[in-house]
Amino acid sequence: MNVTTSPEGIALITLIQEASLVVQLVMLALLLASLISWYFIFGKWLAFKAAVRTADRFEDRFWSGGNLSQMYTELTRKDSTPTGMASVFVDGFREYRRLVQPGKARAADILDGVQRAMRVALSREIDYLELHLPFLATVGSTSPYVGLFGTVWGIMNSFRALGSLQQATIAHVAPGIAEALIATAMGLFAAIPAVIAYNRYSSQMERLVTRYEIFMDEFSSIVQRQALAPPPRS
Repeated sequence: MNVTTSPEGIALITLIQEASLVVQLVMLALLLASLISWYFIFGKWLAFKAAVRTADRFEDRFWSGGNLSQMYTELTRKDSTPTGMASVFVDGFREYRRLVQPGKARAADILDGVQRAMRVALSREIDYLELHLPFLATVGSTSPYVGLFGTVWGIMNSFRALGSLQQATIAHVAPGIAEALIATAMGLFAAIPAVIAYNRYSSQMERLVTRYEIFMDEFSSIVQRQALAPPPRS
């Protein structure tokens, strides 16, 4: 099978090869940033998809009317690692079981301890959801300027080379400008997907965190009712 390369592709490769060292380094940095961004983009897509699926499954189970102690026991088995909303529940219920012993704490103290434990768990989940998002934001905001730097540098070299020519024409300056503009194009190629992914995942993270916070409020209400309930008569 014969593999053919289009003239445009050959011309683009030639322009990159003939670019100055600084412009080539800029292109290389933008290419690496783009590749890393796409790796993080797909990774976050899988992570958020799993987080939403886990939250849906946990909420269905939690509100099905099952025994919370049994659910806690199953979630804290050695072969089970709770994540997301389940992790918030496990930390809150663990604190509830520790404080709910007769005469060990008041109802207000139990509620405050459970809420504090759940907030700590929520902070861990937010840190996990935010992982790699700052990198996408940085690539999206800085890549166009990095590409513009490469373009300015390449154009500057092109015009400086014209000073040694007695008769300058567009044919002398066009290749250098074309080489430089590739850096701008690569900067946009790296920035646009990163910005779109950052905005999308930030929105998804806010919706997930809102779901976690709503669950925390509802679980706190359950804890408050349990803590204020009179002890069963013997």
